[in-house]
Amino acid sequence: MLYDGFGRELRPEKRSDERVLAVATLRDRWSGYPSKGLTPEKLGAIFREADSGDVYRQAELFEEMEEKDGHLFSILQTRKLAVTGLDFEIEPFSQERKDIEIADFVRKSIFDLPDFEDNLLDMLDAIGKGFSALEIYWEVREGKNVARHLEWVHPKRFTWANTLHPRLLTEEAQANGIDLPPFKFLFHLHKARSGYPTRQGLLRTCAWMYLFKNYDIKDWVAFAEVYGMPLRLGKYDPGATKEDKEALIQAVRSLGHDAAGVISKSTEIEFVEAVKNSGEAVYETLARFCDAQMSKAVLGHSAGADSTAGKLGNENQAGEVRQDLKRADCEMVSKTMRRDLFRPIVGFNFGWDAGLPWLRFKYQPEEDLKEEAEKINTLTSAGVRTIPVKWVHERFGIPLPKEGEETVAPVSPAPAFPMKAGYSRLVNKAGNKSDTVDALTERLLDEADLDALMEPVRKLLAEAGSMEDFRDRLLDAFEGMDPVKIGNLLQRAFAAAELLGRYEAE
Repeated sequence: MLYDGFGRELRPEKRSDERVLAVATLRDRWSGYPSKGLTPEKLGAIFREADSGDVYRQAELFEEMEEKDGHLFSILQTRKLAVTGLDFEIEPFSQERKDIEIADFVRKSIFDLPDFEDNLLDMLDAIGKGFSALEIYWEVREGKNVARHLEWVHPKRFTWANTLHPRLLTEEAQANGIDLPPFKFLFHLHKARSGYPTRQGLLRTCAWMYLFKNYDIKDWVAFAEVYGMPLRLGKYDPGATKEDKEALIQAVRSLGHDAAGVISKSTEIEFVEAVKNSGEAVYETLARFCDAQMSKAVLGHSAGADSTAGKLGNENQAGEVRQDLKRADCEMVSKTMRRDLFRPIVGFNFGWDAGLPWLRFKYQPEEDLKEEAEKINTLTSAGVRTIPVKWVHERFGIPLPKEGEETVAPVSPAPAFPMKAGYSRLVNKAGNKSDTVDALTERLLDEADLDALMEPVRKLLAEAGSMEDFRDRLLDAFEGMDPVKIGNLLQRAFAAAELLGRYEAE
């Protein structure tokens, strides 16, 4: 059985639906601008409408919040770009030939989409608004059903009124909308917390801080108008006429805008500096507090809002998305893409029982990859031989070499003690160190050709009349020996002594 993201049972279709349902109209460009005159009572009313299924005004408010608040726009954009900037790979369901063929077809279909990176950004709009929908424009190309385009649909075009799943508002059904046809929409839900989709957007959490910050900025601007400019005080003589007083007033007012005025010699204008107080710090502190709370909700920390000039500390975290949030965003996008786009592409062309490929984002930081490389090296050094080479290449983003392609190979350093290495191999083969030393000694003596070297000594021993005579003439026997053979014998003797010393040391 097939089910959509809302648990509804789907019936497999033989070909795609090529209709365009979410046709954009001029009314889509209009907005009620609900942020104008926003109060706590009005914000609460907008949220209650969304809770009942009517998300129209909430969707318009969320759009305005991103437009008006630069800090809020920045942190939401940072959260989205943290995903769209990652490399990704489409992996087959298994290593069977059919599954690899399916993965190649899906990969080509995705890369043939003209604006796939923009489509990912549109999907991630659900981070702030709770959900995001893209209509799939299908076409038949070379006998295959493929998606030629994904079109973003404004959230206010959907309603949950009197239903537990979204319905599309069209020109023919402007009140209750129509059910979403199977395999026609890529509908991404961002599950930031448990609850209904209309209440899951992060902008709903940030809305109250946005409201308080909006009040704060208005008061701050009014404060700056009053205390930001010096007081202009005009003085006139007691005998000044009404015309002189009016001329002085006009001169004082013109100085505030034109920085120029004409007065008589008998009058005077004095500039009085505004009294310094702590009011400005109060407004700035509240604005920074609101920014910090919104940063915590979106980025997982408030380093960007709490950072202090000239101080390192949190500056390293400013502008970064927490790693676990980035991973969650990638996994949710992959799940939606596999369910709403990969499934119909595979179903229409290979059958609805075929395995679906996976969309894998490479969200692991370099530090994690280094640690993983050390783990793999430890396992292989310990004798583990079951780690697939292809998996290692995919894990680290290294392509497999083509046939005949030159590859990078490590330079093997020369062993520090070649004799010790050879001796260890012999010991392992023989199984007993004493037997090994005896065998090495016997082999060295055999290869030294002692019979030829000892021939002059044996001849002298046969000719000598006594042992004393043999002793006195023994040095004469060296004249009949080959000096090269003597050198070889000494070399092998030193080798045997070296091996014996290592044996005794171990």
